[in-house]
Amino acid sequence: MYWIILMGVKLETGRNLKIPTSDKSQWNEFLDSLIKNLHHPLALLLAQIVTIILVARIFGWICIKIKQPAVIGEMIAGIVMGPSLIGMYLPEFSSVLFPTESLGNLQFLSQIGLILFMYIVGMEIDMKILRNKAHDAVVISHASIIIPFVLGMGLAYFIYDEFAPADVQFTSFGLFAGIAMSITAFPVLARIVQERGIHKTRLGTIVITCAAADDITAWCILAVVIAIVKAGSFGSAIYTVFLALGYVFLMIKVVRPFLKRIGDLYATSEKLSKPIVAIFFLTLVVSSYLTEIIGIHALFGAFIAGAIMPENIRFRNLFIEKVEDVALVLLLPLFFVFTGLRTQIGLLNEPYLWKIAGLIFAVAVIGKFVSSALAAKFVGQNWKDSLSIGALMNTRGLTELVALNIGYDLGVLSPQLFSMFVIMALATTFMTGPTLDFINWIFKSNKEETEENNILKNKYRILLSFDRPESGRALLKVADGLTNKRPESSEITAMHFLPTEELHHYNTDTYEADRFKDVIEESVALNRNITTMFKASADIDSEIVNVANKSKHDLLLIGLGHSIYEGSLLGKVLGFTTRIINPEKLINTVTGKENILESAPFDDGTKQIISRSQVPVGILIDKDLTDISTVFIPLFDTKDWNLIQNYVQKFIQNINARITILDVEGKIMTDLDTKEKIRLMEQAAPNQLSLKTERVVEKDFLEEQNLMLISIDSWKYLVDTKSPWLPNIRSTLIISEDKK
Repeated sequence: MYWIILMGVKLETGRNLKIPTSDKSQWNEFLDSLIKNLHHPLALLLAQIVTIILVARIFGWICIKIKQPAVIGEMIAGIVMGPSLIGMYLPEFSSVLFPTESLGNLQFLSQIGLILFMYIVGMEIDMKILRNKAHDAVVISHASIIIPFVLGMGLAYFIYDEFAPADVQFTSFGLFAGIAMSITAFPVLARIVQERGIHKTRLGTIVITCAAADDITAWCILAVVIAIVKAGSFGSAIYTVFLALGYVFLMIKVVRPFLKRIGDLYATSEKLSKPIVAIFFLTLVVSSYLTEIIGIHALFGAFIAGAIMPENIRFRNLFIEKVEDVALVLLLPLFFVFTGLRTQIGLLNEPYLWKIAGLIFAVAVIGKFVSSALAAKFVGQNWKDSLSIGALMNTRGLTELVALNIGYDLGVLSPQLFSMFVIMALATTFMTGPTLDFINWIFKSNKEETEENNILKNKYRILLSFDRPESGRALLKVADGLTNKRPESSEITAMHFLPTEELHHYNTDTYEADRFKDVIEESVALNRNITTMFKASADIDSEIVNVANKSKHDLLLIGLGHSIYEGSLLGKVLGFTTRIINPEKLINTVTGKENILESAPFDDGTKQIISRSQVPVGILIDKDLTDISTVFIPLFDTKDWNLIQNYVQKFIQNINARITILDVEGKIMTDLDTKEKIRLMEQAAPNQLSLKTERVVEKDFLEEQNLMLISIDSWKYLVDTKSPWLPNIRSTLIISEDKK
């Protein structure tokens, strides 16, 4: 290489080469080069993306913790990073990170993210529901579009002179105000319905149908409005509308059957080939391109491309998985920040302007909330469901921001008015959850609650939460072991939670059937009736505790498993700081091969999470638990026995389990009260219960035991001391205290 360079330098002879010269030192030249690289458009864009994603995830996490959709946090993050906060108080930082010349790149990438997002929204709409929608949903849907649209145009009449840009016709301004008031954020609404567990109720079905119909109607109206604004008048927009109708006809009558044919041919394939995947993505790109050329915006084309996807759930899941992570995690936060950079709350610097913003909010709420609620009541819904429908339909979310940005780009909305509408979108989305909680509180039936408590007060009720189906099997075995001979006086509920962003409403039934298949098969084998509960949740750990506390179960069983519980109740109970993949890794931890627990066996977070649960918690470490005929119980203190004696008795009475109690510290034999309790239980079941005092336990004995039953304090002691027992125990059930 050195020789080639020497020879190559000779080739420079006769060339007029410009060799840079500088009086600066090599270090200063390096610093100048580094600063230049930092300001390179690509480097700047990457720095913006990193900052935006981090801030968006932080604000999204905060909103999840206060039981709000993560999208609200991401919307707020965009405003915070714009001129309304960071730009106002840290202008130097804002100008360095978001210089004006870089916003074009940010807008371009955000538009790509929106195209992918609208593709997902189109796929999430179940056309079967719309084809078979009930009469109630038709009335509510029409009312929730027409009335807000009229009120929006009425509002435009009063604010046109003062707030409309000088070169904007009233027709364009009024139509945009109407569409801004008519939008319902279907994706956000669907996730709220799933998180609240009402997706299978009549209320959930009606509101999902209404929102889906609203979404399609709103985007169609918005396409017409865009055509009118770009054309300048309704008459000249007729040609654009006809072209748009021809495009829709082509997509539905030609492209859709073609895609359906592909879906039917490859429905049973294990994996789609890249050429087939390319066909669907090409459909998305061409559809978006056509609608942009026609003049009704590329987002409408992306929406239609998603809506005409084959109704095969496998196909839709496949493409949503391919698109969702990039669109929602990487690109969509760029749109929120770009919107935030446009939102200048500082422009609302007079009380009068805030009054106008309040008027816009009031018209939005009256138009959506009140009209939807009254329409629902008109078709025969009770007041509770009617108000709930109104609250849900008032959710605007991201879909509203998309429409507002289109209006801003077209010059229909001034910066002041744009900021007011963004505030309205945030407020109406934020109020959905609290409003639903308030409605439920108002209509809470004391009579129903009393009747339910009377029915369940004499039953022993177990709630088990599993992440993997095999974990559910093991938990059900434990629950059955505690209630086997008394099915009429006991109740077992198996629940499974899924992160909200991983579930789409149209495939809820399919996913639920798949996740509960093994558990239901096990219940049939055990001849036990169980109740199942399936929900989407943005905060799984809180949801588990809330369900257990609200339903007042006698025991909450949780299986130690994969990452669904990482950072949640189970992970915090055991003090893990990293993911636990399987029980063997746990055993390696306590024997010194891993130091996960060694660094944080039980921290303050552990105690806080345990204290949130008002019922005893059982954490099962499953090592292929198939039988519970032999149970080993180490007792380190008399309080251990007080905590777990009821479970010992239940295992004996229900499955005739052989229980071996080990008095590890010799404290049990010296406590007369505890010793007498064990003696009486031993007399009642002489073949099932035995008491040992040996401090050293043989490996063979431990391997013969199906299950170790232990208190949470004793488990902590075993972990801290790296007990040699643990590698030889087959499965372990850790019990926390009862706080009732």
